[in-house]
Amino acid sequence: MAEYAHPESLVSTGWVAEHGGDANVRLVEVDVDTSAYEQGHIAGAVTWNWQSQLQQNVARDIVSRQEMEGLLSGSGISPDTTIVLYGDNNNWFAAWAFWQLRYYGHQDVRLMNGGRVLWLAENRPTTTDVPSYPATNYSITTENSDLRALRDYVLQAVNSGSHALVDVRSPDEFSGALNAPPNLPQEGSQRNGHIPGAANVPWGQAVNEDGTFKSADELSELYGGRGVDGSRETIAYCRIGERSSHTWFVLSQLLGYDNVRNYDGSWTEWGSIVGAPIARDV
Repeated sequence: MAEYAHPESLVSTGWVAEHGGDANVRLVEVDVDTSAYEQGHIAGAVTWNWQSQLQQNVARDIVSRQEMEGLLSGSGISPDTTIVLYGDNNNWFAAWAFWQLRYYGHQDVRLMNGGRVLWLAENRPTTTDVPSYPATNYSITTENSDLRALRDYVLQAVNSGSHALVDVRSPDEFSGALNAPPNLPQEGSQRNGHIPGAANVPWGQAVNEDGTFKSADELSELYGGRGVDGSRETIAYCRIGERSSHTWFVLSQLLGYDNVRNYDGSWTEWGSIVGAPIARDV
């Protein structure tokens, strides 16, 4: 059985139970349900709000370099801190935070396999105590722009046919039957459908029932069977960029594909671009 390409990017719940309180480790919970942390979390964990802390609140964009520096500094994180991210919904937004941290050059960042759901299912302890850590003065020195695909880059890739594209939304979103998931209608686009040439591999197919990632062999078969095999530069997208961050993690960290980018503008941008090519199956 093949091993993950970068096993260091994952830790188990058992590892967190043993090392979560280490001085050089910072646990960070990032949930879809931003109230979940208050109901109980792993001791020592801080929380980042995906709505207010992981995106800009006026311009549509990920947090700026300065905002990320402030977030990390306020969480007591230094460049040599081991950041362990976890959250609800199979680490959906935790993976988005992982991608942003790598974009801004923090290398020692990991996901807790199985996330919040597995921790609770194993009856591991939680607390409502909110920790406080001495602030640091985190300075970001690099931006890894090759992890991100912007609109014009994707347009060029589609026109040239040089890239593999993977649409990680639900089949109904991909086909054009739905504009957004029924429970998440707040951000839509002007048109439904998908980017021509994209393969549809819904992000949730990469995990087991308990929220842990499937094996490397299973993942290779899942994506490779749909033409996403790492032989070409790959661009993942969804609706607003968070589900595709989860797939970016699978492709780059677990399968070790080179040159994987997350198109975080995703369908809310693409489906509203005047003249952008769209395919639809309904």
